[in-house]
Amino acid sequence: MPISCHLYDSIEIVCMYQYPVTLTLRDTQELTGVALDTKLNAQKQECIELAITGQSTLVALSQLKTMRVNVDNPHLTLVNFTLNS
Repeated sequence: MPISCHLYDSIEIVCMYQYPVTLTLRDTQELTGVALDTKLNAQKQECIELAITGQSTLVALSQLKTMRVNVDNPHLTLVNFTLNS
């Protein structure tokens, strides 16, 4: 399921500035890392690429529940992906 444009814009912002983020997934798992880019995974799903302890990890955008930016910035703090699902 595609996410709305304003939510995708939030993903683009954190990647552009390479913000440290904590992603909470729909299964309640939490991942903390640095947002790097958006990419497609092997299943052709849109993903956010995170650097977690030096390793690149792809997380499908459809699995996101929330994204918290872990540094003060003028753009965003917490994004909720479940409001529009």
